[in-house]
Amino acid sequence: MASSRIGLTLLRSRVMDADAAAAMIAPGSTVGMSGFTGAGYPKAVPIALARRIERAHEAGEPFSIKVWTGASTGPELDGALAKAKGIEFRLPYNSDPIARDMINRGEMNYFDMHLSQVAPMAWQGFLGPLDTALIEVTAILPDGSLVPSSSVGNNKTWLDRADKVILEVNRWQNPALEGMHDIYYGTALPPDRVPIPLVRPNDRIGQASFRCDPEKIVAIVETESPDRNLPFKPADDTALRIAGYLLEFFGHEVSRARLPAHLLPLQSGVGNIANAVLSGLLDSPFDQLDAYTEVLQDGMLDLLKAGKLRMASATAFSLSPEAALELNADMQRYRERIILRPQEISNHPELIRRLGCLAMNGMIEADIYGAVNSTHVMGSRIQNGIGGSGDFARNAYISVFMAPSTAKGGSISTIVPQVSHVDHINQDVQVIVTEQGLADLRGLSPKQRARLVIDNCAHPDYRPMLADYFERAQRGSYGQHAPSLLAEALSWHQRFIDTGTMRQA
Repeated sequence: MASSRIGLTLLRSRVMDADAAAAMIAPGSTVGMSGFTGAGYPKAVPIALARRIERAHEAGEPFSIKVWTGASTGPELDGALAKAKGIEFRLPYNSDPIARDMINRGEMNYFDMHLSQVAPMAWQGFLGPLDTALIEVTAILPDGSLVPSSSVGNNKTWLDRADKVILEVNRWQNPALEGMHDIYYGTALPPDRVPIPLVRPNDRIGQASFRCDPEKIVAIVETESPDRNLPFKPADDTALRIAGYLLEFFGHEVSRARLPAHLLPLQSGVGNIANAVLSGLLDSPFDQLDAYTEVLQDGMLDLLKAGKLRMASATAFSLSPEAALELNADMQRYRERIILRPQEISNHPELIRRLGCLAMNGMIEADIYGAVNSTHVMGSRIQNGIGGSGDFARNAYISVFMAPSTAKGGSISTIVPQVSHVDHINQDVQVIVTEQGLADLRGLSPKQRARLVIDNCAHPDYRPMLADYFERAQRGSYGQHAPSLLAEALSWHQRFIDTGTMRQA
């Protein structure tokens, strides 16, 4: 394979195959890998490392590593290493089904954390040393700087902190990505922290490439492998109804002069419902929109293409295979209207609060007082991670959580007396939306919230049960500020575990 993307001559002698590069990763080491959703993750070395781990296990030798990334990755990384039983510790996010099962069986330690906090915690040092950075890039420039690929994530921090660096130079990534990134090197820990000089979503405050000491680069593997994300499902009636309620709410806020006519910078979590909301903006009266978010999905690409969205700032693409191919083939068209930043900037609370983002995120369940669980099924089984939803929810101008009102064919109610795990306290949740309706919880007491959530968001099959619980709680609770029947508050979840449904017999 030609080395035309390796511009620094002295590094060309370090090109090798994936097996040779994987041999440089020692058992028990900590590896910071690129990747944020299915974008920009290394695709060859993790597979080679998984093969090496499997051979070690067959020989009766222990072999596992600690893995740090930006967020979730693809099957060639998390899936391959988890299948090989090669991950002993994982942070800060996981959505791979094999790794998820291992976490839930107690076979893998998992640290779920706010994505904006990963880089600062790595610099604080209590996570331990970072032995190796394994990073996918688009190219190495003649001066030794690195052109990022389709995600930035924590790569800047991994390159700075690691003792040694292994690069995958992926020729599938479009060379027109060069110049799309904004890598800010001005962050610092207290007492040296200074304000981040970003006041508009389209501000550029850094440089277009990563710095990396060439002496730290011990291996380069050339690849030509596409990013891999799951396709988005076509929006069903439930997703369209949720999108309709939310867009109607935005219109109401504009009419009351609580939002400007062009809204405020949009943040959208990953998923079919979030994508349906973005797609709904195509036919809405809102235009000249901006996005300040962590991932750019199909819906945002459609908005950019239609001219509805002026620009999008994110840390990664999270595109369906079809949209990724479209973007890659026409990168030049989009490169001036998309900025990819480190996730400590894309998700930074200071910037989210300053810009006034409209945060739209999914949830597993919400309770009648507005607390939200976005990570754990039945309180203890991890589904994914909190991701960036907490970064945005607490600091957004308006914080919205969305989900269908039921799950598992109606056997689970998304609206419950008390969530089985709390990721977002009720003070951070302002709006809840299901296909049944929308509850604007701003300025309401707990009991006022409960009535609104039950009436507007609960499914009709569960609404009488919730109303009955709330009425009895007001008579029998220890206190009346947020009435709760402690012996019954989580009984809905236990009933599902015991019988397969939350419905009463």
